[in-house]
Amino acid sequence: MNKQLMNSLLPHLIAIVIFIAISFIYFSPLLEGKVIQQHDKTTFLGMSKEVRDFREATGEEALWTNSMFGGMPAYLISVKTKSNLIKPIDIFLKSFERPASQVFLCLLGFYISLLIFGVNPWLSLAGAIAFTFSSYFFIIISAGHNTKVFAIAYMSPIIAGIYQAYRGKILLGSAITALFLALQLVSNHLQITYYTLIIVLIFGLVELVYTIKDKTYLKFLKATGILIIVALFAVGSNFSKTLTIMEYGKYSTRGKSELTINKENKTSGLDKDYAMAWSYGISETLTVLIPNFKGGASVGSVGENSASFKFFKKIQGERYASQVTKQLPLYWGNQPGTSGPVYFGAIIMFLFVLGFFILDKKLKWWLISTTVLSVLLSWGHNFSFFSNLFLDYFPGYNKFRVVAMTLVIAQFTVPLMAILALKEFFDGSVEKQKLEKAFKHSFYIIGGIALFFSLFPGALFDFSAKSDQGYIAQVGQAFVDALKEDRKMLLRADAFRSFVFIILSALAIYAFMKKKLKKNYAFAALIVLILIDMWAIDRRYLNNDNFISKRQAKEPYKMSQADQRILQDRDPDFRVLNLTVDPFNDASTSYFHKSIGGYHAAKMKRYQELIEFQISKNNMDVLNMLNTKYFIVPDNNRQPVAQYNAEALGNAWFVEDYRIVPDADSEIQALSEFNPSQEAIVDQRFEDFVQGKNFTKDTESYIKLEVYKPNHLTYTVNCTDEKLVVFSEIYYPEGWKAYIDGNYTDHFRVNYVLRSLVIPEGDHRVEFKFEPESYYIGNKIALAGSSILLLFIIFVFGRELVLFYNKNSK
Repeated sequence: MNKQLMNSLLPHLIAIVIFIAISFIYFSPLLEGKVIQQHDKTTFLGMSKEVRDFREATGEEALWTNSMFGGMPAYLISVKTKSNLIKPIDIFLKSFERPASQVFLCLLGFYISLLIFGVNPWLSLAGAIAFTFSSYFFIIISAGHNTKVFAIAYMSPIIAGIYQAYRGKILLGSAITALFLALQLVSNHLQITYYTLIIVLIFGLVELVYTIKDKTYLKFLKATGILIIVALFAVGSNFSKTLTIMEYGKYSTRGKSELTINKENKTSGLDKDYAMAWSYGISETLTVLIPNFKGGASVGSVGENSASFKFFKKIQGERYASQVTKQLPLYWGNQPGTSGPVYFGAIIMFLFVLGFFILDKKLKWWLISTTVLSVLLSWGHNFSFFSNLFLDYFPGYNKFRVVAMTLVIAQFTVPLMAILALKEFFDGSVEKQKLEKAFKHSFYIIGGIALFFSLFPGALFDFSAKSDQGYIAQVGQAFVDALKEDRKMLLRADAFRSFVFIILSALAIYAFMKKKLKKNYAFAALIVLILIDMWAIDRRYLNNDNFISKRQAKEPYKMSQADQRILQDRDPDFRVLNLTVDPFNDASTSYFHKSIGGYHAAKMKRYQELIEFQISKNNMDVLNMLNTKYFIVPDNNRQPVAQYNAEALGNAWFVEDYRIVPDADSEIQALSEFNPSQEAIVDQRFEDFVQGKNFTKDTESYIKLEVYKPNHLTYTVNCTDEKLVVFSEIYYPEGWKAYIDGNYTDHFRVNYVLRSLVIPEGDHRVEFKFEPESYYIGNKIALAGSSILLLFIIFVFGRELVLFYNKNSK
């Protein structure tokens, strides 16, 4: 190989080797054959069990599951398609076992992005580590938010490609953006894609301002036009998922409710209190600099020198103190709970502020304004005026929950600005006097904050938490006082820790500035310091204890005697309500049965309202109409036992009466006082199906479910005259089609969530088939879009490789 070509490639090859090494060293249990235990991965196995079993048995996609919340589309659970030709690239990039592949992709993505921004390979290596080892990334890996992790990994190259397109390399930048946007959409975490769009929109606005100022309209329009076109093809490549999710969104909790009750809390998407339930505290934002500023995770441990240890040792002994101080409520922020703080790194925050003083205005104001917006949005109900503006008026924003997640935006902009500041510093492009002044100011600001809280941690706070009153009642005021002292100790310790890392990094930079340290050594020092700083914090929340054997992973849920008892029932389709767990935040029941509850962030809107207004109030009539054949309840020893419900109404039944109601409010309230075995509640929009008809019940007519598949139900029916039938199946008009004797027949909604048919006299075969047109149309568009996109990417990358080879082989 040509020496010049080899020299050009060598730094990148070294970076890739380092990325692989770091990924597997951090997750060394993978090398022992272990796998990571993740809550959301375990719940995925529960919620997707029926869909996966159907796929394995038939080779087909069910597209619907009845295993949770009575029944719902499987689009946001588990659907596989071969129509997206970009998907094999995604699979290749994830070749390493998780979570090593996730960390590697995040490192690689940000590294590529910094190269595009003109940063040299060694600083790009430092930046990739800073971005990837942000604590939030490892916290969500621990939780099992795998789609979110990959979506974040693909975020930075999307933005870098757009930057490159506006800097003159339109085709290459567009190809990079298109590829990584298509990959991000494959990950199917639209909230992260939405946040990526926010970053891009602010970047575009800044570009537009400077375009108007410099009068470079043609260049701007050309880049914008091509980027929009390739973005449309990237969206098109994943259209089989995008179209179905957009369609389902109107019917999910992310869509607008028809209820007018509690109207002031509602938006066209999620209710405001639900969307903002996890809001980052205003003062809590300082965790980006001092990780334990608010105590860390909801539950944490302290050592033998802690006030809590001494308190428990005094009253219960050392052994008891050692045990109880491993599970203390150390978090004193105002979120309902947290798995850990968002920490960007003390060194990175120091360099971010340096960027404020020395960075080019165009980049600086894009990155600062985006960061500020990210922080303000993360405050949620703590800054409700601003948050409500976005929830009410910013398109799409109210479809997403956990507003604290907007800090993902700052997780990108802060390290990017920090590394770009280092680039300016090491390139010598900043006048010396200005640089020294900026360096001092940055050190005084960030170092000063860290030093202040290390010396005076209790100057501004009393370290009280909302939960403290409960502990005062249970354990006493002395325990809470000890707890507050430990919270103060944690803040002081981490503030001093951050101050030390700021000093060490400042010394490395200052030594280079004074020509006491060579550039390469300065690079190495910063890389090592950033890695040590971030690595140690991440290990608090994700370490070797998170790994289990593969044998354990294959059995995510253990079958109880109650499960065994219920599974002996040969009835193919009934529901179970498990009261030994939180039924509406549980996937274990769905692993074995068709559950009244479940675990999903985007369940059907009407079903969620049914839970709130009826099921949570133990309305047995509603549970009977949902064919709740078994309850799982705790016995005297807190062991689950199965209770048979003889009043469950079965798969389908005839009713003789119906009640027409004017709206959703009336419909859901009518369920409080009705007999589902005799009467159907009908929204006036469907009154034409029943108006003027007289229905009867008799002992000779019958309806029986003969064949059950999650996406295809077959019944045999005998009617002595025209009958009104209620089916204990969730109504979803975008795909479910009814057939009587093979002929399509319109069905309608009754009882707020169920399906109904009017069936004529005689013997009939009734079928419900889930045949969503959006899925089949989306697949065709995805195949066409991904084909064109793939050809474009191959052409552009091939062209660039030829140019690169010719340039470096002379």
